[in-house]
Amino acid sequence: MAMAAMVMRCSCTTRTTTTNSTSTSTTTSEAKPPFLHFRHPCSHRLTRRPRSFSLSELSLSCCQLRSFAFLHHPFNSSSSSSSPLPASLGSDVPRPLHQASVDFKSSESFQHWDSLTAKFSGASNIPFLFLQLPQIFLNARNLLAGNKAALLAVPWLGMLTGLLGNLSLLSYFAKKREKEAIVVQTLGVVSIYVVFTQLAMAEAMPLPQFVITSIVVATGLVLNFLNYFGLLNAGIWRFWEDFITVGGLTVLPQVMWSTFVPYIPSSILPGASAFVVALAAVVLARTGKLSEKGKKFVGAISGWTATLLFMWMPVSQMWTNFLSPDNIKGLSASSMLLAMVGNGLMIPRALFIRDFMWFTGSSWATFFYGYGNIVCLYWEFFLAATAGLFLWIGMTLWRDTVAYEYNSPLTSLKELVLGSG
Repeated sequence: MAMAAMVMRCSCTTRTTTTNSTSTSTTTSEAKPPFLHFRHPCSHRLTRRPRSFSLSELSLSCCQLRSFAFLHHPFNSSSSSSSPLPASLGSDVPRPLHQASVDFKSSESFQHWDSLTAKFSGASNIPFLFLQLPQIFLNARNLLAGNKAALLAVPWLGMLTGLLGNLSLLSYFAKKREKEAIVVQTLGVVSIYVVFTQLAMAEAMPLPQFVITSIVVATGLVLNFLNYFGLLNAGIWRFWEDFITVGGLTVLPQVMWSTFVPYIPSSILPGASAFVVALAAVVLARTGKLSEKGKKFVGAISGWTATLLFMWMPVSQMWTNFLSPDNIKGLSASSMLLAMVGNGLMIPRALFIRDFMWFTGSSWATFFYGYGNIVCLYWEFFLAATAGLFLWIGMTLWRDTVAYEYNSPLTSLKELVLGSG
């Protein structure tokens, strides 16, 4: 997103008075109030009919104008000479587009789509909630019936991976001030922790691991919400970010490797190697040994590892189905549909705020985890799922194009991937 440019132009008019007796002329200048032209920061073009404002109407001081320009620099870089980073590396930088990208000619359309995408993101809580409730209710029934052995079938290690992903994304969205996405991730953390509590009660999860998990969950929730409301020390927040960066990068390759066991030998080498690399990267970043690009890269690791963990879930599921086709009978069509709807509702918001990481994760889960499994396993849902999904994606691209006053949705996608600087 390009920095908002303001060009002040002062015009003067010349009035010439000619007398009949002489050829002399008198010239006087009348200065008109200067006015401002606002350039749309994402479209790279002046509005067709700029609105004029006198300086007396403008309430921004020079200091505020400098603050405004710095805030809406593509990556809030401290150095104007540094080269811009790809959008994927700057995804974790807060970008209040609802302030920076308002074109006065189309502000109503822009603000309306901003509001709608936020509501869509918030509405995704509903399908995600129904996605977790059946497992919680089933576990509760088994506990009340004294059937603790039934809870042994719940893979707590796999759910621990999901919990770490939710905590990482919670920190990511808390930093971006995306309230609706914060609620989604908080709901994910709480619902998984409820399942862990049930597993611990059934002795299906070792008590030491449950205690450690409880401490991490409580710490993560408290720190994230203190940081969101500006009540947390910056040093403590940096430590938490380093923790989830190292943890996420350690878990990701280990989970990917474990998916293909026993066709490959069981080993902790992928996770151990990633731990060393992640720890070294964090230390170098905090000691100032990395360039600005390097620091941005390290800062984006936690969000991307969480996204890749969730993206790996459908790959793992498809691999399991391939090895054991009988397991397909245990998959719920409603669960796949809820996953598709929940992730699909977040796609418009991710595109609108140009969050490449969020867009990638939501799109992948929508098409591969939800829609992909429906197409492969449940043909009775195929036509409805196909029509609904592609109409939704088409509407998203069209409305985003209208909000930004572009001529093609490809421009929005280009900004999403490459940035607008």
